[in-house]
Amino acid sequence: METLQNKNRFREFIIRITDLVEEEAGNESVILDTGAKHLNRLVARDDWLPDFCARPDPDYYQQYLLYVDPQERFSIVSFVWGPGQRTPIHDHTVWGVIGMLRGAEQEQRYQSADGILVPTECTTLALGDVAMVSPAVGDVHQVSNVYEDRVSVSIHVYGADIGKVTRHIYFAETGEKKHFISGYADVCPPAYWD
Repeated sequence: METLQNKNRFREFIIRITDLVEEEAGNESVILDTGAKHLNRLVARDDWLPDFCARPDPDYYQQYLLYVDPQERFSIVSFVWGPGQRTPIHDHTVWGVIGMLRGAEQEQRYQSADGILVPTECTTLALGDVAMVSPAVGDVHQVSNVYEDRVSVSIHVYGADIGKVTRHIYFAETGEKKHFISGYADVCPPAYWD
């Protein structure tokens, strides 16, 4: 059952990220490093995410909006991975910090070589692990649920309202890319301020 203390944990995280983005506007490396530390503390406790923001879909991974800054400087979302689900190869075009709340996910990064995408490092995020993405540090990847028999949930913080950002899906064999806007699985974020 969600308690006021649990809601406060997430509210405090929102305040920390808001302060960070205000104080370090334009300093992406500090935002990534400090944001990763704040997110690591948040995902260390799994008692604050509302159940409806962790519901899997049998066919597609879900992206639930948890919070968007009123000025759209950042957004916080939960990604819910059903068993064996994966993203296409994609980019973000903005900075992002990803923390593993439940389960585990595998991240396969890609680089362009002569117009063709080539896989580079492949890592696994386990409970409490945090990763970063941005055009400056590596932005093209494919993510999948490590587990074929259970749900995984990760929390993402992006440097924009990610559901509105025009991004790209990549086709590894050809290097071709297609524009997309992800939107969100939910209609409105949970109320953390009541």
